[in-house]
Amino acid sequence: MRKAVVLKLSVLPVTSLLAFLLLVMACNTPFSPKKKGYPTIYFPSKTYQVFNQKSDPFSFEYPTYAVIENNLKNQGAGFQKGNWLNIRFPAQQATIYVSYMYIQPNQFDTLIKDAYTFANNHNNRASSISDSIFRNPQGVEGIFFTIDGDVATPYQFFLTDTTSHFFRAALYYDTTPNQDSLAPVNNFLLKDIKHLLNTFSWKK
Repeated sequence: MRKAVVLKLSVLPVTSLLAFLLLVMACNTPFSPKKKGYPTIYFPSKTYQVFNQKSDPFSFEYPTYAVIENNLKNQGAGFQKGNWLNIRFPAQQATIYVSYMYIQPNQFDTLIKDAYTFANNHNNRASSISDSIFRNPQGVEGIFFTIDGDVATPYQFFLTDTTSHFFRAALYYDTTPNQDSLAPVNNFLLKDIKHLLNTFSWKK
């Protein structure tokens, strides 16, 4: 006579069974990718101070959360030789690079051409470049460039009286340019640039 074979079945603990069921359910749940987003950026309150050095033939107001480096003298060569200064925004990892030249005879056209060249140098990355003429309450005139796209310099401008003074500036970021992530910072700093332009004046 054959002996009956008894199979012994092991009983899974309740916790193991629940974990298995959850795993099966998770595998059957439709996958939905997480939406791409950027961290919230907190900006300081806008307060301004006056830049008015005796050695410079101009003055303007700039943010209290910016730092001016004004010891950059005679950095250029030839037609570009002049006074240079940086307006740094440490928290935003951005800097406005400024150059000032006293216009020499037959130099004005070259300075204008160079300003447009510097803006158009970003054509390969820019989705668009636009320029607009402006005049501030003090009668100072100039051209403002807006450069859209994944570019390191979204704004550039120059101010001039066409006879003696030429002031050129460009905002640059110290980070990899990304138009979407930098949009809030661009908007924030654009207000500071507009304030600088509106308060800018040539000294008599």
